[in-house]
Amino acid sequence: MPRSLSRCLAFVLSALLSAPLFAAGGGGGGAGGGDGDPRKDSAAYKEAVSAIQAQQYAKAIALLEPWVAGNAGDADGHNWLAYSYRKTGKLDLAFRHYRRALGIDPQHKGAHEYIGEAYLMANQPDKAEEHAKTLASLCPQGCEELKDLRAAITAYRAKPNSTAKAP
Repeated sequence: MPRSLSRCLAFVLSALLSAPLFAAGGGGGGAGGGDGDPRKDSAAYKEAVSAIQAQQYAKAIALLEPWVAGNAGDADGHNWLAYSYRKTGKLDLAFRHYRRALGIDPQHKGAHEYIGEAYLMANQPDKAEEHAKTLASLCPQGCEELKDLRAAITAYRAKPNSTAKAP
């Protein structure tokens, strides 16, 4: 094999292996929409996001379960599914999918915010604080996800029956 062809193949292979397999949704926050991923323009995905916006979480779960099964590398899909499970009180399933979203995209701001809120529901404010710290490092100038999680932590700590210590 000529040396130039060998180098070309090595370059192409290197580029393919270093590129992300799926668009993970960036910092995602669960705004829905395509984020440049044409798969998210599908009717099922759009319907799931609309169901969440309409607070129809059981419908969203029914649409998102097959979505994430077929798009396992989609951090936004796992984040939306986790959000829907959390809103229906199914925290074990919510945590599973938040962790999956963060495994795909450790910088997914929406997943950090929402898993923090799930930890508050599970009376684990210290774990929520960990995700707030991660968000603070991801967006040092501040971001909506950090603001929202900090507000949720403050509200949690202000509850009279809170098991958390005041900051």
